[in-house]
Amino acid sequence: MASGDQRIILEDGLELRLRRSARARRMTLRVPRDGSGAVLTLPPGVPLAQGRDFALSRQDWLRRAMGRLPGLRLARPGAVLPVEGRALVLTPAAVRRPEPQGDALLIPEGRPAGPVVAAWLKQLALIRLRAACDGFSARLGRPYRAIVLRDTRSRWGSCTQDGRLMFSWRLAMAPPLVLDYVAAHEVAHLAHMDHSARFWAQTEALMPGHAPHRAWLKAEGGDLMLWRFRD
Repeated sequence: MASGDQRIILEDGLELRLRRSARARRMTLRVPRDGSGAVLTLPPGVPLAQGRDFALSRQDWLRRAMGRLPGLRLARPGAVLPVEGRALVLTPAAVRRPEPQGDALLIPEGRPAGPVVAAWLKQLALIRLRAACDGFSARLGRPYRAIVLRDTRSRWGSCTQDGRLMFSWRLAMAPPLVLDYVAAHEVAHLAHMDHSARFWAQTEALMPGHAPHRAWLKAEGGDLMLWRFRD
């Protein structure tokens, strides 16, 4: 497991998050699509100076990669927000809570759009994930202990040894079958706490033909992370 992040600044002012990981076998640089900043990962025992030299040697690549990042998107009136895979225009109206209507998501007038929409998406995610996990868990014959929602940046879901299922509430923005795939994936971990061939066979048994939904998440999921619900 990685320890807490530190930050280092290169000579030209480029800032990196430094992460040390016991699982890392080599130094790596990556630029997440969520705009959270470049990450330098170092294996145990590698000196900071060596990591800095590694980052400096790839400084041109870093700047190109960061320049290609799409801009962050704010959830505010007029924005086109994905909800269950549909593009809905955030539209102020005389409603008490967000309400899909045609190609619009009606939102309460006079209230900050971002926090209101985020709270609604969390509730939607919980409803959809609970239904999906209940079905898959019954099919598997193994109960889960609880569902926990978070706003994670590195994973869409996880399963603990004691049967707690964690999910990103941003799955409410993805197509329903993508959400179902993530639910099936995590429920399958109740039987296999790894990513072995048996685990993938179990996932396929719970949700036959899941591969396209997994591929969608890899290709498009990063865009869901770009949305910000507070200015």
